[in-house]
Amino acid sequence: MLRLSVHDVAAWCGGTWSGPTPSGFTAVSTDSRHMTPGALYIALKGERFDGHDFVGAALQAGATAAVVENGFACGPTEAVLLHVADTHRALVDVARGGRNQVSPRLIGITGSVGKSTVKELVTAMLATMAPTACTRGNWNNDIGLPLSLLAMPPDTTFGVFEVGTNHPGEIAGLCELLRPEWGLVTNIGPSHLEHFGSETAVAAEKGDLLAGLPDDGVAFLDRDGAFFDVLQARTSARVVSVGIDSAADIWCPAVAATAASIMVEDRRAGETACLPCVLPGIHQVRNLLLAVAVAREAGVSWEGIRAGIEAFESMPMRWTQEDVGGIRVINDAYNANPLSMRAALETFHDLPVEGGRWLALGDMLELGDAAAEAHRVLGRRVAEGTWAGLVTVGALAAGIGAAAQAAGWRGVLTHCATAAEAGAWLCERLGGGDALLLKGSRGMHLESIVSLIGEAKKGKLDGC
Repeated sequence: MLRLSVHDVAAWCGGTWSGPTPSGFTAVSTDSRHMTPGALYIALKGERFDGHDFVGAALQAGATAAVVENGFACGPTEAVLLHVADTHRALVDVARGGRNQVSPRLIGITGSVGKSTVKELVTAMLATMAPTACTRGNWNNDIGLPLSLLAMPPDTTFGVFEVGTNHPGEIAGLCELLRPEWGLVTNIGPSHLEHFGSETAVAAEKGDLLAGLPDDGVAFLDRDGAFFDVLQARTSARVVSVGIDSAADIWCPAVAATAASIMVEDRRAGETACLPCVLPGIHQVRNLLLAVAVAREAGVSWEGIRAGIEAFESMPMRWTQEDVGGIRVINDAYNANPLSMRAALETFHDLPVEGGRWLALGDMLELGDAAAEAHRVLGRRVAEGTWAGLVTVGALAAGIGAAAQAAGWRGVLTHCATAAEAGAWLCERLGGGDALLLKGSRGMHLESIVSLIGEAKKGKLDGC
């Protein structure tokens, strides 16, 4: 974390100090529950909370000072406060000032699916060569991105940051703060259609990242993607392409969904390397190729790329595999849209399993008017596979099971309103050697099924 001076912070956000003058700050936080000594607490306001209610707790927990909106007064007279017109605006302004004190090569990553995985892969590869900072977890919005920027150490050489969106115009605003030199779009799919309306509109929003790149920047794109030409046209930066079906700069001409390794060709350098696959599925090979493209552009050797892949750790609930009482549970329930659902089903179907393959599929949220048809389409895809059973969770997901039956699937099927009900149903049916895929939007909380199965296998759940 760079050292922030009292003078700079006030100047960046136009604030006025009250109370004893602190020496400076070594961290910035918006969460009073996670304070470190020397931190600056920023009291944000939301629809359901007001950070000003926790200023006292933040100071007591170790914060040196707090940023508050004009007119706020806090308990003890010795409290150190920075008064501003808007605390959220202050967070962004402080992040912009802090970003300008560090001079790394900044890389922005967006896309409908795979942002976090690619971010973690790129970070692991670049870190083998130079100090690299990245987005904390999935903090990719107008609060998370500023906080992630402020967490960069002064010696950062590369900064790898996710840029997320669920409303039009958000990416342009985030890129105005980030000012990336390189930009990467993983893919375009029907996500957040409730607010965008069409995949074309999603592509336009994601393309804002590329439009903001400098002329001497670099854009990384999947040549096989349906919107490759549209995205390429959005940038004046040089484009580095990856591909499987189409010959590209970084190319993997043949791959199996369950391959343990792949042959990757850098056609610009005329070099080929064998690289390990840490996650199964063709979609994960595409993610790997995009990360390799960034690493090669940065000058990372093939040895460094391999070391980065070996050091990579998947984030929670992104194809996390766990043996729970002899049952192989694949928790891919961090989020879901039609693109990621289809990829998960295809990958799970090809996975070697001793027993049966079971599905627990939840609602795909934020699809707007397209929601009902998207779930029906998914149901028809389910009907094409060989599954031991299916449980759907949520009002929208009921359409998956109905469409699967209408398409001729006659497997074991039920529908549940909650993940707890689904877990109880599964406990009565899963046996040793079986595999279970959990996939749905985050709001469905399908990950709770993992603990329910674990408790059942220990005899703590009646009826299982």
